[in-house]
Amino acid sequence: MEQKSNAGEFPIFFLLKTLLFSYIFTGVLLALLAFLLYKLGFGEKVVSIAIIVIYVAATFFGGFVAGKKLQSRKFLWGLVMGAAYFLVLAAVSLSAGANGLQMGNSFFTTLVLCAGGGMLGGMLS
Repeated sequence: MEQKSNAGEFPIFFLLKTLLFSYIFTGVLLALLAFLLYKLGFGEKVVSIAIIVIYVAATFFGGFVAGKKLQSRKFLWGLVMGAAYFLVLAAVSLSAGANGLQMGNSFFTTLVLCAGGGMLGGMLS
């Protein structure tokens, strides 16, 4: 019997599952942030920093899991996870906003943070 080799094959279902877990992790952390905001009354600056930290932590988590599972080119799989996370985030933001796409500094900064967080997670896995 011949065994099929998965070498070079793009593991789409695993990456989608990892992306889903990253978003669940994001949702839990954002709910915790909302609770803390309600109880402690954080300022706008603290909330903005916390959201950035949550994005980086979620992409780090996704990149780490992808790197552990896939075992080769870990940094690349982490980068793919971070970029996919950002693409979904951008698509949801665009569909929810009425002003259209605003390509400001925060758009590219968020892209770099998400991709970098995923890549770092993959590298450290």
